[in-house]
Amino acid sequence: MTAEILLFQRECVQAAVNEKRIHQIFAISVSLKGLHALVEIAGGAALYLFRADTIARWLRPHEWAAQHFPASEQHFFAFYLLSHGLVKIVLVYGLLKERLWAYPASFVVFGAFIAYQLYRYSFTHDIALIALSIFDLFVIALAVHEYRLLRKHLPTH
Repeated sequence: MTAEILLFQRECVQAAVNEKRIHQIFAISVSLKGLHALVEIAGGAALYLFRADTIARWLRPHEWAAQHFPASEQHFFAFYLLSHGLVKIVLVYGLLKERLWAYPASFVVFGAFIAYQLYRYSFTHDIALIALSIFDLFVIALAVHEYRLLRKHLPTH
């Protein structure tokens, strides 16, 4: 074999290894989104089942034992967490199963989550919202990459 053919083969193998690594990072990142969704679902269910001050005592016994918020806000947060978590679980399942519909849906939904998180940041200045938005952007970028490969009928891993 000539040197050019060997170099080409080495480049092809390296490209395949890189794609496999990107896919692994994608799968881990999407799985983390799924774990976060499960926490949201559990939190939303807990807010429906228990009073906020009871939950606060479980989580931070000395910090917020006396604090609570009105039932109307508790129901809003319960609904928000449950719906947010359920939507994410459906998208995570679709992305991990490489369902083509899940990719554009996740771009829209995660993009909307980012917009809302940045909106909330403007009131709360909670740095966790910025971190979550950056992570969402990272997942979107990986999903765009995976989607392009799937659309070309190339293996993602």
